[in-house]
Amino acid sequence: MKINKILILSFIMALTLGSCSKNDDFDPAKQAELDEALIVKFIADNKITATKHSSGVYYQILSPGTGSVIYNANTVVTAKYTGRLLNGSIFDQTTTQIPSFALGKVIVGWQIGVPLIQKGGKIRILIPSQYGYGRNVAGTIPANSVLDFDIELTDVK
Repeated sequence: MKINKILILSFIMALTLGSCSKNDDFDPAKQAELDEALIVKFIADNKITATKHSSGVYYQILSPGTGSVIYNANTVVTAKYTGRLLNGSIFDQTTTQIPSFALGKVIVGWQIGVPLIQKGGKIRILIPSQYGYGRNVAGTIPANSVLDFDIELTDVK
């Protein structure tokens, strides 16, 4: 009986260690190239006029808003938004309550895109996976997903 327990534990350990090694194959540069190709194709297929930020995030300013806030990690933004995958499925959106976030507490793609507009502004940002949730699954968002956000800033403090 004791030998069976040891064999079972050894088998479980081998499976656990074996599954960890799969992550070693990940190549961030290849993922960035794949994300770029997906975004460029999405923009072309949907006839979106977007600008590429130096970070690799693509954006379309729909309305710049007004104001002169200089953003930092502590800047609190209140925003209506819809987050989609490139297949169009919505993974998150505001409903009746409009949330507020410290800019330093949101995904990097928002930290890059949101400061491009001011209060009342609207922007669409296409976020490569490395600036979204990366290799992590987040709710219904699969790992390595490019994200498509429509954001309207209702307040900036």
